[in-house]
Amino acid sequence: MVRIRGKIGDWPVDLTVELDAQDWAHLAASLPVSAAVETAVATPAQAPKTDALWQNTLMLLSKAGSLDGPQLMAQLTGLAGGEMAAKQLLVRLRHSAQVRVESGADAPIYHWVG
Repeated sequence: MVRIRGKIGDWPVDLTVELDAQDWAHLAASLPVSAAVETAVATPAQAPKTDALWQNTLMLLSKAGSLDGPQLMAQLTGLAGGEMAAKQLLVRLRHSAQVRVESGADAPIYHWVG
């Protein structure tokens, strides 16, 4: 079963599509194999680098104690090698149980709680 919810313009959409095993097999057989599948297969090999980057991110914040968003973003950009990777780390920090985020006057402040 696949459930699709959202909006088309102002109209709400809530659609449920039920497929049996034969329908799923037919659907899967008609999909082209693309480079995206190869990329998805290659991704687990890159996990140790990501884990090391995450550990370095946690260490950076734990040593600082607390940093405001722009300072942390600048340090993570250098650490991760790019702005997109730094933004992903900020999102992970925001959802981490080891970090408390409070609203500052101009920017969020990330506090290490361990």
